[in-house]
Amino acid sequence: MRDRCAPCGTRKILALLLLCVLWGFSGGSAPGRAGDLYESRLDQGLFNTEPYSYLLISAAHQDRTSAKRLLEEARKYSPDLPAVYFELAKESFSFSAEGVFQALDYFRQGVKAYTGNFRWEFSAAGLTLVSLVLSFVLSLALLAAIRLPKEAGLVLHDCREEKKRLLLPVLPLFLSLFGPVAFLAGVFFLAGFYFKRESKVVVYGALVFFLVSPFLMNEGTILLSSPSSLRAIAEVNEGKDNWYALRVLKGRYDFPSSFSYALALKREGYYQEAIDAYKGIEGRLPGQDPRVFVNLGNAYYGMKDLEKAEEAYRKAIEVAPLPSAYYNLSQLRRELLDFAGGDKYFLAAAKLSPEEVSKFASVSSGNPNRFVVDETLPISALWEYTTAGGNNSFSPLQSAAFLIAALMIPGFYFLERRLKFRAQRCKRCGAVFCARCLRTIVWGEMCPRCYSSLIKIEEIDSRERIARLLFIYQSQAKRRETAKIAGYLLPGAGHIYSGKMLFGLLFLWLFLFSLVLLVMNAYYPTGLYPFTHAWVTPLAAVLIVAAYAGSVFHIRRRIHKGWL
Repeated sequence: MRDRCAPCGTRKILALLLLCVLWGFSGGSAPGRAGDLYESRLDQGLFNTEPYSYLLISAAHQDRTSAKRLLEEARKYSPDLPAVYFELAKESFSFSAEGVFQALDYFRQGVKAYTGNFRWEFSAAGLTLVSLVLSFVLSLALLAAIRLPKEAGLVLHDCREEKKRLLLPVLPLFLSLFGPVAFLAGVFFLAGFYFKRESKVVVYGALVFFLVSPFLMNEGTILLSSPSSLRAIAEVNEGKDNWYALRVLKGRYDFPSSFSYALALKREGYYQEAIDAYKGIEGRLPGQDPRVFVNLGNAYYGMKDLEKAEEAYRKAIEVAPLPSAYYNLSQLRRELLDFAGGDKYFLAAAKLSPEEVSKFASVSSGNPNRFVVDETLPISALWEYTTAGGNNSFSPLQSAAFLIAALMIPGFYFLERRLKFRAQRCKRCGAVFCARCLRTIVWGEMCPRCYSSLIKIEEIDSRERIARLLFIYQSQAKRRETAKIAGYLLPGAGHIYSGKMLFGLLFLWLFLFSLVLLVMNAYYPTGLYPFTHAWVTPLAAVLIVAAYAGSVFHIRRRIHKGWL
């Protein structure tokens, strides 16, 4: 599962060049040659011709007058290609009720096509996961950078007051050995003791993220690398290619690989090898899988051993009543001139799934790959293979980091309750103080001077009091202005500066996630270059604007109500 295919950029370019040669040689749309290509691939059991569909999309970009026809033709050759529907949505859109609804319907079909195209669904999942993780790390780093100058003074004050607390600043330095995520977790562990109660959620979020980061790294590696065996299995079961599976999956004994390898053998006419492969799968399975029996029967049909083919179909029906088993049995009975039996099994198949039977009949011909239909693995099985086949074992460094993260979460909880004396900043002037060094009860989060100036006004001279009030006013005005400017520069930064870190992190993470998603969509592999997830760009743009506008509105309103 860990093998990797060679970079596929060259192969994609060569495929496009070859198709362009075919396009040019055929004189444009080449309906005859394109039809021959489509029929020949159906004879191989392949019902998706994505490279040709991509070529038709490119041609539609060049020829706007024929764009709709070319795109409809592309949809015929690749009915589960989301890019086709997104292009049709753009082509159909107009500022009229009909144009809007037609564009929305094509867009809906494009989103639905993800459920039948594992490569696009796999790419969308990878794009989303990588963007979420990367944006969260960046958000934590920016939050730490904004708050660290403020919290550093508090840490230093407590270290001077109590020498044993000098051990706490060593923690981030030690955790930096395990990577940047671990270092950030250490920083939040240290600074989190000085956060307000609601902001401690950010600390626990950073620690939990550190805990699960090894799992996220493993999943991200799989989603970024796209293992060659996974690609081969997907291409066979989605009807795109057989030869890549024959080259990559040979000698693999897990069910998805061996099932797909046997299917590729059968489609390419290696019937005896396919029969041996399916029998080998049957011998290794703890139970019985009807899909194996259906495809085994198809391999026997290819060898014209109709008796064994019928036996395999009936065995499949005994295990589970699949529409394909009934349909293939109906085809077989008609070939044996038992038309009544053929009609009986055809009706049974149509009763189970009229949509599938209609699809079977639409491509039916005398070719063995089209006269009877194969069972394939659904996308859910491919995702199970992705999860089960990944490298779920941790390196010693990852295991140590996981253990440390697991200890840090309860450690922060108990330490946070045991540390009775902690430095804090005056809510009015921003001066650092603590109850221990003052040896007095702190009231209203104010330092003694501000408390005297605002509460115990009889204890100080009026001129000193006025000077102190002016200083407090200037300090608060400066902090409010700084928070506003920070909020304008970066969504959530003003909240973080003001100490409202949970709000700040949410705004900042949404903004950075949208930005990273927008950038990565242009470079993350989906199909043949330059086709990407068309829905990402408008969605990311809307989220960026929403995060920025929401952050600015919220910080201005809260400052007006007296945050600072």
